[in-house]
Amino acid sequence: MSTQLSAGGAELTIDQENGCRISSLRVDGIELLRQGPHFGAFPMVPWCGRTAEGRFRDGGVVHQLPVNHPPHAIHGLGRDTAWRRGRLTDTEAAFFFDLADPWPWPGRVTQTFELTADGLTLGVGVETYGDSFPAQAGWHPWFRRNLGTGEDVRLDFEAEWQEERGDDHLPTGHRTAPKPGPWDDCFGMPNGVDVTLTWPGALELKVTSRDEWVVVYDEEAEAVCVEPQSGPPNGLNTHPRLVTPVDPLEISTTWTWRRLS
Repeated sequence: MSTQLSAGGAELTIDQENGCRISSLRVDGIELLRQGPHFGAFPMVPWCGRTAEGRFRDGGVVHQLPVNHPPHAIHGLGRDTAWRRGRLTDTEAAFFFDLADPWPWPGRVTQTFELTADGLTLGVGVETYGDSFPAQAGWHPWFRRNLGTGEDVRLDFEAEWQEERGDDHLPTGHRTAPKPGPWDDCFGMPNGVDVTLTWPGALELKVTSRDEWVVVYDEEAEAVCVEPQSGPPNGLNTHPRLVTPVDPLEISTTWTWRRLS
């Protein structure tokens, strides 16, 4: 089952049965996202990127997550879950799923979509049904490297730092000055994520978020990924953010586009 939103020349398709991912985002008939059941743009929740060997500590207790990308656990549980629809209009939608085993605590995750003719705002909220727990949330969009209209996409951003990446693809805990790509790296933007993708002669798209963390992945020929998230990879261990009964985790991102032709 899929859900479609439309506003002006923008059309959005959400596949709630397949991780509540955006399976298609078209602007004036041009598809912006890499197609396929594992691509599009999916939410990362209740953790982002890799969690080292699938283990994280909460107080004195060590929890084990499924190692779905050996030797680590990657990108959360939401992308492999069927979500339920909460509300729907022509331009807005909300979906949710309940956290359960193998996640150690009960809770609820909600994702919202708001589409306009020139932009899309996404939100994710994580709530607990009882005890507090650490969590992360973010998005993993696969933007097409080439839209079939001309040159490959250009990435432009200014980060304050880059998380040093070890041979295990996890941050080492050290920060460096941003280095040239190609990247599979996490960057820090204390004033909020702000990344511009430009397909010359076709479209400019800005990815923004109030949060300061973004992973950029551009090592594949077909697509580039700009992933705003609430913490760095392995953040359940290094930057835990507690979800409490009075303080849910909430994150949002806005993608704004401008036609260049």
